[in-house]
Amino acid sequence: MKYAWLVAWREYAENAKTKGFWLGIFVMPVILFLSIQAPIWLNEKATPTRYFVLVDQSGSFAPVVESTMENAYQKKVAEALGDYARKYSSWTPPAAAGPTTGEGSSGAANNLKKTNEGLLGQIQAHTNAGAPPFKFPRRFFQGTELPPGINAQSSIDSLAEDLKPFLRGEKRITVEGQSLQLDAVVLIPADIEKQIVRPGAHGGAANHTAIQYWSVNASDFTLRDTIEHAVNTEVRRREYIARGMDSAAIRQVEQTYAPLASFNPKKEKGKEAVSALDSIKQWAPSGFVYLLWLAIFVIVQMLLNNTIEEKSNRIIEVLLSSVTPGELMMGKLFGIAAIGLTMVGAWMAALFGVLSWKAGGASEMAGQLLLIVKGSSLVPLFSLYFILGYLMYAGFILSIGSVCNTLKEAQSYMSVLTMLMMVPLLTMTYIPKDPNGVVARVLSWIPLYTPFTMMNRANADPPLIDLIGTLVLLLACAALALWMSGKIFRIGILRTGQPPKIIEMLRWATRRSGQ
Repeated sequence: MKYAWLVAWREYAENAKTKGFWLGIFVMPVILFLSIQAPIWLNEKATPTRYFVLVDQSGSFAPVVESTMENAYQKKVAEALGDYARKYSSWTPPAAAGPTTGEGSSGAANNLKKTNEGLLGQIQAHTNAGAPPFKFPRRFFQGTELPPGINAQSSIDSLAEDLKPFLRGEKRITVEGQSLQLDAVVLIPADIEKQIVRPGAHGGAANHTAIQYWSVNASDFTLRDTIEHAVNTEVRRREYIARGMDSAAIRQVEQTYAPLASFNPKKEKGKEAVSALDSIKQWAPSGFVYLLWLAIFVIVQMLLNNTIEEKSNRIIEVLLSSVTPGELMMGKLFGIAAIGLTMVGAWMAALFGVLSWKAGGASEMAGQLLLIVKGSSLVPLFSLYFILGYLMYAGFILSIGSVCNTLKEAQSYMSVLTMLMMVPLLTMTYIPKDPNGVVARVLSWIPLYTPFTMMNRANADPPLIDLIGTLVLLLACAALALWMSGKIFRIGILRTGQPPKIIEMLRWATRRSGQ
């Protein structure tokens, strides 16, 4: 066994010197950080301000659209003020008010703007020394005037034709001295009241003179949905008034609801209510499943490359002059396992570091995830299933590597193994929805999928028979895989020529000693 440990140390030291090892150590934390920070940064910094033209020939909806967009912007300002106060001020602003009644009214937007101005004054009066000045968030959408030479009273079709070159980028608009491309055009015809669709009435929806939204961007419907919501809210308000109804009272009725609470009978008495944290806890293991799959896949690939490279370079023959095939195989197994544990340990440390950093900042989700990871058995279970899953799959990989002389020869075997390993990824988002259902329980008892499926069920209180039974079965299968791979490794490691078929490898694995 002494020589096996010497081989293991050699494998660890040689792999630890490679660039790939250090890339694996540092790239994953960067990816983890960017997966949390990049969407926030891209949304706040990289998304350009989009300019649109609104032509309202009816003269009745433009103010509603403008006040709705201003109201949305002022809510964004209120959120930014809250973040700024938490970081740089000793004064804590009051909790934000609920949704404003009548989002399209200019009064609601003006009131919110005055409230924000008052908050800013209070925050600045208690700002910490050396704090940067408050920066108002950008407007993602900005209305602008019609380009010169275009008559707003022309027909809708003529306006659309005149503005198409600006939308296609053939012509530019000028905003505050800058030449910019027009992103969207909204055209409201003068007879829009006649086009409104009412239950039991005909026409309107398919009429070409309905409100038109023009844009070459077919993926972002934020502006379109905002305008549609503002116009339709105002249309309904006018309908209430026309029918002699009190629109404010109706809006209050629409906001009236019967609260519904979810409870989990498995939780402690008095704490059965299901919170958002419980939902996150149910889904958190899925992230560990992906990390587990990635770790096992990357490390067994490293083991395969290492074995084939040494065999093709005849280094194996030199090593076998000093150690037995069994010692060499175990040394490789433990050495690469140590490399894998080092990488996974670095990844877990990065996970805790990134979540701790984000939990201290503006990300509430990161803080909840950190609480879940610290207060659950996810990390110990991850370590256990990683080791057992690695040993089982490493047995298959060592068998493949010992009989192949090049990576090209190993591809046919690896393609089958890769297809089998895709099942946990395909079921990764399904199992948390039914963690103790038939599919989850069946996959749990298939040793190839036990580490991934049981990891995914970790926070769902699986039956004790599943926890213990699948663990015992996984241990037995890992031991069997290593025992069989040891026989194949002993025969195939010095073999040259074409790799054997799978049936022949099975004969080697089941052959009695001495035959």
